[in-house]
Amino acid sequence: MNIKNKKIIELYDIHVHLKSNAEIVHILKGINLKIFEKTSISIMGQSGAGKSTLAMTIAGLEVITKGQILFKNEPLHKLKEDDLATYRANHVGVIFQSFNLLPSMTALENVNLPNEISGKFYDNKKGAELLKSVGLINRLNHYPHQLSGGEQQRVAIARAIAMKPQLILADEPTGNLDSENSVMISNILFKYVKEEGSS
Repeated sequence: MNIKNKKIIELYDIHVHLKSNAEIVHILKGINLKIFEKTSISIMGQSGAGKSTLAMTIAGLEVITKGQILFKNEPLHKLKEDDLATYRANHVGVIFQSFNLLPSMTALENVNLPNEISGKFYDNKKGAELLKSVGLINRLNHYPHQLSGGEQQRVAIARAIAMKPQLILADEPTGNLDSENSVMISNILFKYVKEEGSS
């Protein structure tokens, strides 16, 4: 890590409590974390340890019970939902473990979706270039059910990087894939981070 890199994310004493069957479940208990620009980190732990919840708090998709989350010194934990949506649209690419592709949209339409939501012009040529970069130029017009798990995950990656985010949050992106596809997905992600200077 280059110590000259600036902090992009800071978590201080993060707690997340969820109610389940009339009891409170403590998902995160006092998490502290700093992520620097142009730096990749891996968060490891057993199933149920709270890895996904932690990623979703950074994405502004999970409400914290206590603590502070800063993005470039700006307090995310104080933002309202509309502002969090803007934060995600402009700065964050999320790759979900379950892909979360829209079944009624083609691969190309799924990749173009973040730009459509944000109201930014985005032509099909750029979307096609992204799918080509992840080896799916021949799958532009295929729907998710017509794609393998590895192909769906690559579409999800192309969608996540469509806006050139400063921060990529990948929730076990290779967890449902075989070893060959796992290596491919990892290489694609690390190549993008290196070339674009994302975290």
